This record gives sequence, structure tokens and C-alpha cells, in this order.
Amino acid sequence: MPGKVDWLAHNLPVEGKRATPPTAGRLMRDDVVRCAPGDRVADVLDRIHDSPYTFGLVTDDDGHLLGRVRGSLCSESDRERAAGEVMELDPSTVRPHRSAEKVAHRLAEKDFRWAIVTTPEGRLLGVVSRRDLEQAG
Repeated sequence: MPGKVDWLAHNLPVEGKRATPPTAGRLMRDDVVRCAPGDRVADVLDRIHDSPYTFGLVTDDDGHLLGRVRGSLCSESDRERAAGEVMELDPSTVRPHRSAEKVAHRLAEKDFRWAIVTTPEGRLLGVVSRRDLEQAG
């Protein structure tokens, strides 16, 4: 039977004295570019260009994260291909209940600007910036 950690790992609301520490889930944004594996790369790149991110995230019909499309790694010859053909498989993710301080430290060690936040089942919730994590931690 699922317990408290499972509840937190799905970014569900919490109350009480220990509900206030900043977490990745409380700071994340859900405005990241999402696309399907069959979406044309040119269309995905246009959406990435209009967003604050340098990447888009490929999900299945149920919202499970499949991969990442980095705009900087797509060549002109990729534009007519499907996102699923050019995506990086299994990008690193964090759970929403992880502390802002720990996630910020992990991102700083790898010199990453963003963390992808998913549920334990791999359903995409959003992304959180290292800057927001560091400011909150």
C-alpha cells in the first residue's frame, strides 16, 4: 500500500509543520515544450525557440517521459524527421519531493541549468531551474 513518500513523490499537497521546506515539485514549472514521438522536429524546434528552454520533452499519450530533444543537437537535416528519431533516451530526472538544496547541489555538480521532474512511474510533471532551487534553498 502506498505511503507518505509515495504521496510526496507524486507532488500531492501536504500540510503541517514539515510541509514548508522547498522541494523540486513546489518550485517546478509545467510550461516546458512537450511533444509526441511522431511530431516533426521542425515544429518542435519552433516551439523550443519560443520557450525559455533549449529543449523539448517527448512523452507518450499517458504523459510518460520518453526522451529529450535538444535544439542545439538538431541539424538542418533533422528538421523533417520525427522527434522520436532524434531524441535522447532516458534523460536524468528527479522526484518532486526532493529538497531544493539537494537538487540544486546535484545540478551544480554537473553544471546543469534544469532538472526534469517526474513521478516514480515516469510521468512528466515539469522542470525546475537550478537558479530557483538555489534561491529557495
